[in-house]
Amino acid sequence: MKSFLRSMLAAFVALVLFFGGGFALLMLAVAMFSFVGKSAGPRVPTVPSGAFLVVNLDTHFRDAPAGPPDFTMALLGGGHLPPTVPLRRALDAIRTAADDERIKGVVIFGGDSATGIAERRELRAALADFKESGKPIRAYLSLASRSQYYLASVADKIALDPFGFVAIPGLASQGLFFKNAFEKLGVGVQVTRVGKYKSAVEPFTSDGLSEENREQTQMLLNDVWGSLLGDMAASRGLEVSEIQAAVDAEGVLLAESALKHGLVDELVYRDEFLAAMRAEAGHGSDGAGNRSFKQISLQKYSRALRAGERAGVFVEKAAAEKKKSVAGEAGGARKPRGRVAVLYAEGAIVDGRGGPGQIGGERFAQELRTLREDSRVSAIVLRVNSPGGSASASEAIQRELSLAAQSKPVVVSMGSVAASGGYWISTPAQRIFAEPVTITGSIGVVGVFFNIESLSEKLGLNFETVKTSRFADTGAIDRPLTAAELSIAQRSVDWIYDKFIERVAEGRGLAPDFVHEIAQGRVWSGLRAQRLGLVDELGGLGEAIAYAAEAAGLEQGRYRVSEYPRPTQFGEALAEFFEEFMQEGFGEARALKANAVVRGLWQRAASELRALESYNDPQHVYARLPLILELN
Repeated sequence: MKSFLRSMLAAFVALVLFFGGGFALLMLAVAMFSFVGKSAGPRVPTVPSGAFLVVNLDTHFRDAPAGPPDFTMALLGGGHLPPTVPLRRALDAIRTAADDERIKGVVIFGGDSATGIAERRELRAALADFKESGKPIRAYLSLASRSQYYLASVADKIALDPFGFVAIPGLASQGLFFKNAFEKLGVGVQVTRVGKYKSAVEPFTSDGLSEENREQTQMLLNDVWGSLLGDMAASRGLEVSEIQAAVDAEGVLLAESALKHGLVDELVYRDEFLAAMRAEAGHGSDGAGNRSFKQISLQKYSRALRAGERAGVFVEKAAAEKKKSVAGEAGGARKPRGRVAVLYAEGAIVDGRGGPGQIGGERFAQELRTLREDSRVSAIVLRVNSPGGSASASEAIQRELSLAAQSKPVVVSMGSVAASGGYWISTPAQRIFAEPVTITGSIGVVGVFFNIESLSEKLGLNFETVKTSRFADTGAIDRPLTAAELSIAQRSVDWIYDKFIERVAEGRGLAPDFVHEIAQGRVWSGLRAQRLGLVDELGGLGEAIAYAAEAAGLEQGRYRVSEYPRPTQFGEALAEFFEEFMQEGFGEARALKANAVVRGLWQRAASELRALESYNDPQHVYARLPLILELN
């Protein structure tokens, strides 16, 4: 009965959201679900003894802590709501499972999600740590993409559907350019910039890649692909050249070919794989009412661990054990308890408070100020996943982080993207960690000015202006900037670029001339950025937290990790509700997914249009990564 009610309520909420029902109806649904949950007792998942931990790769492993999912793209994409797990909780769960006697091993099932490339690498590292425990990792793939195979390649044994394939042809970056469309619409764009590689505005001003942009993108792709290929080859006991030759020759490797080239270990149907797992682990349920092998999903296992964390202390044990002491030993004395604050900077950097998925300069600076002044916070880890944005907002955040660094250790952990303004805000850190596949750098500045002069003429609109001085209406959308106004804008861009160089040189201990040489708006991989001195260490969020704790003199096992911005209790409850809702009530909805091509086109267009909303700097000056830089 309880399962039936949950499914009914899940369907009800889906209808409310899809047909635009009011907020009150959604709250009513949540209240009804809470009533059902309370009447049935606590809903803490049980971990079966001897179970396999199931990692579904269609899970979205996001940086920020708990919060309700974004339904917009999911519903427009055909009703698919992928399960979501905060990255740090997923990493901790996988590493904890290595020492958990109840967990017998890990099973990886294929699937694609919006998880970033650096976050996938962190997950893979956690799975590699799990593997060192001696417990088995199995993987089952059907139509394996690059991102699926990259994670699954860590497994001891990979099974592939006989009618499946492995598609790991490499990486590509495809740009979307608006210049011709803007001209047809009558929208004008004027640009001021510094840095020959600063290509953030190319989508608006050009109909193709500049030579400089093509050069930097090619180098970035080569670095990232080389890192991914090296990881896959090492796990499979192959040479990089062997995998490269196979994918260059065939592009998509059909099942027999994938087996022949050593990319998989066996070809079996899903029912055969499940039967083998039942023989190894015993009978159980897959969580959806189907008879399967004894298992628990990563989402539920993480929730079970978290239920225990609420009464204890969360420590990045696995990462801390790998790090050498930074603070040194205090004569054998017990080191004090404390707290490491992890602050998530995720999204475009915008002026003001910002909205969902954005880093508002005013709001974020206030959050940093609170952490700086909180005596309970011993160290701050800034987790950056941002392409940058407003220069003035980036400076406001950088200023607060600089002040914090004067009183406590400040460490930066870079995710998939920490570039331009995302790098600007990282400069005060005592230590910067990045993955080899992180996109960073892009130290440059642009000014962007849109106008609708031609469009207004087409529409028969007329603007009349009255002003008191020559430049009073600078930036008005009814006309282009004059030569004098463009000169003023360029002067502002030049000045801000010099300040950007100054921030990097001071924060990284580098000569300004050298910073100027490697800046120019050029993007770098995390691997190359480390060689240039823009990054200190290659590693993930766990390593950054461990370093910050040790730098603050905190002893392993005697500090707490707190995440910010903090979700409200209601937000966490709502997030947990949606986790179950997506797993149980929406399980069948995956069959309703829209055509992948149509969905991909819509998501790409929507992503580009949403990015335009972040162009709100009052001076129209931006430290922003190129919009077109997407790795596929």
